[in-house]
Formats: sequence, structure tokens, C-alpha cells
Amino acid sequence: MKVAFRFLGNHRLSFLLLLFAGMGIATIGFSRATGAQDSPSSDAALLEGFRHVEVASVSDALEQLTGRRMYMTHKMRPIFATRFAGFALTVSLKKETNHDPDALKGMLAAIDQGTANSVYVMVVEDGNDIAGMGGLMGTAMAARNYSGAVIDGGVRDVAYLQKIGFPVYSLGIVPSTSVGHYRFAGSNIPVTCDGVQVNPADIIVADPDGVVVVPKAEAARVLALAKDMDYKEHSMYAVIEKLKSIVEAVKQFGRL
Repeated sequence: MKVAFRFLGNHRLSFLLLLFAGMGIATIGFSRATGAQDSPSSDAALLEGFRHVEVASVSDALEQLTGRRMYMTHKMRPIFATRFAGFALTVSLKKETNHDPDALKGMLAAIDQGTANSVYVMVVEDGNDIAGMGGLMGTAMAARNYSGAVIDGGVRDVAYLQKIGFPVYSLGIVPSTSVGHYRFAGSNIPVTCDGVQVNPADIIVADPDGVVVVPKAEAARVLALAKDMDYKEHSMYAVIEKLKSIVEAVKQFGRL
């Protein structure tokens, strides 16, 4: 090293600057390379977080932060008690009597394009008494590791869906079919499901209390507030039992 520095003479400072600059570029390059992998990790962390908070807390957090009602109505119920979170894959069916064998082809193609952690969000126009999905579609979703399905319409083949353990929320259970009565109107488009706006990749969170839609852009701060609300509420149970007073517990935690 002494020989090298003696050889460099007055250029020693320049050499060091170039050396450190090169190290800086390498560091930046490494950061960018690892940063490119942050998105899947962040998505996984979000979903894992939402799977462990109460839907009621998520709904309250959304209302506090955005001033919007993002929960579906009491009519949207599961075929069995369940809990899940995933990214919305939206599908829309429009009412149309037809004899076209390809009328619903896009609906099936959308399922095959979905990935793990998708939630199939289907809107069936005036479809309270039309089964938007059944056992075959549920089997395909389960095979592709979907988190679940939410149908603004009906569902059928419930016994089989329960057998394979695939969670579905719907407006009711009916034996009818959409074939010959509906046409595929689009997938991965904005839809209104049971009165709530759903955009592709929004986070759908469901538990026995119902279904909430979390806009992707708001997900991180909604999750943080929902976790805080959950912590306070779960801590309050013991306090209420000890003091035999909900008034005192609310004063202490500021949560109701």
C-alpha cells in the first residue's frame, strides 16, 4: 500500500475519492436491487397483518381516516364461519338473455388468470336470485390458492364448497344458473359490490362480522390504526371484568 500511495503521489486524494465514489455506486445499486423486491414482501406483510385484526376495527379505522363507509351490508354473509384477506380480482356480469356459448367465457378466463391471495369479487347485475358461482368455479379458485370469494349475487353447490373449505360470501344461497341469462362485462375493472366501490388489487378483509374493502393506497395506515384499536379493545375486556364497569374502561382506553 505504501508503494502504491508513493506512486500515486499528488493523485492520492483523487484516487480515494474515486474509490469511495465507486463504493457508493455499488451501495446504491445494491439498494435498488433489493428495493425492487420490497413490493411482494410489503404485500405479504399487509395481508398477514389484516388476517389478524378484526374487520370491525378495520371498518372503524377506515371511517376515521377517510370518512368513508367501506363495509358491505348485513346481507353479505359467508357460507361458513371464516376469516381471510386478499387482493381483489373483480368481475362483472350484465343481465342479458342469450344463446351464446361464449357469453361467460371471460368470467372463466379471469379465474384462470388469478394468482395466490386473490379474492374473487363478482357483481351480478340484479343477481340476488342468480348463482354467480358454484362448486366448479370454487374448485378452480381453491386450486389457485385464492383467499376467498365475495359475490354480489347468489352462490350454489354450497355443500361441496363447504367440503373443500373454500370461503364464499354472498347475498344468498340459490340453485339457479347465470348461463343463458348473463354476459361477461369485464374483469379487473372498478365495480360496486353490495354498495361499496372495489378497485382491482384493493384489499378485501372478511371475518364473521362481514366484509370490508381497504383501498390499496390507504392500506398501511389503516392497518396500523386497526391494530391499535384491536389492542385497546382486547385489553378492555379484562378491565371491564375487574372493575365491572364499561364506563371506566372507556375512560381509561378511549375506545368503544
